Amino acid sequence: MDEKELSGSCLCGAVHYRVRGPWLRFIHCHCMRCRKATGSAHATNLYVQADQFRWTEGEAVVRRYDLPTAERFSTSFCSKCGSRVPSLSRDAATVSIPAGSLDESPDIMPQAQIYWGSRAPWSCDAAAPPKFEAGRPR
Repeated sequence: MDEKELSGSCLCGAVHYRVRGPWLRFIHCHCMRCRKATGSAHATNLYVQADQFRWTEGEAVVRRYDLPTAERFSTSFCSKCGSRVPSLSRDAATVSIPAGSLDESPDIMPQAQIYWGSRAPWSCDAAAPPKFEAGRPR
């Protein structure tokens, strides 16, 4: 894993960041907390050391939520559009980068699917629905 640098942003463009490798890990998490936080079947996050990440625009509009009942769970989001954005770990050692917020693709693929036993029964690995290159045909 090289030291490629990637950019990322929120949906409305108010928040921008840069992150560089090497990547610590790239995972899909199927736990209920990640499903609730993303509104999807799983969260897909790329992890880096904190010193490999920097905000380039909009840090002032980033909001953070630390789940009080969890030792480590938190989520950060743009206060203008609600998009998930990178989040510093509570011990300030690592940054979790929501893969969907990246403007470019990392040079690795997800390495694991964690909390597989907690996955939603309708998740992507259920009976495969038809696939379309663009929007669903009428």
